[in-house]
Amino acid sequence: MKRFLSRLPDKLIVPLFVVLGILAGLGGYTLYMSRAHTYLSDDPAACVNCHVMAPYYQSWSRSSHAVWTNCNDCHSPNNNVISKYTFKAADGLYHAAIYTFGAEPQVIRPRAGSYSVIMDNCVRCHTQLNTEFVKTGTISYSDVEHGQGKACWDCHRQVPHTNISNLASAPNAITPLPASPVPDWLKEAMK
Repeated sequence: MKRFLSRLPDKLIVPLFVVLGILAGLGGYTLYMSRAHTYLSDDPAACVNCHVMAPYYQSWSRSSHAVWTNCNDCHSPNNNVISKYTFKAADGLYHAAIYTFGAEPQVIRPRAGSYSVIMDNCVRCHTQLNTEFVKTGTISYSDVEHGQGKACWDCHRQVPHTNISNLASAPNAITPLPASPVPDWLKEAMK
């Protein structure tokens, strides 16, 4: 760092630190306001930080899966911590870009890479049911893509989310409100 700074003209050093300070401040503010830390948890309430997820949260919360699962149990890899958080980070950055630019579709569907994750998680949780009870066996999403079977949701369309036709399909969705990002000390000062 010292070498880098010694090569810069003296009059550029202060503006460089000002620009870096502004970028760090804006980055920290963005992380704080977006509640980025909540996405490190498995709390389903983190998913409704974005209002477009309200119908999906409500349909899940009223399903049989709500008692046993959270969003990450189905929508993130569960084979190890590294793949889980790598997938969540990539998916989260994609979602952040889509919502920031107002490009969210009226009906949210998983991206191509998410289908195999979701199907793997269906199979992971329901292996005993498929192999011992109904004896259908288990297949992977790549089998489905090659026409060698059906995806779980081909038959179980309403599980765990009901048919959500657009963002207005649950106008009165009851979801937890995100906590206010305004610190308590600032709220008190504003009184």
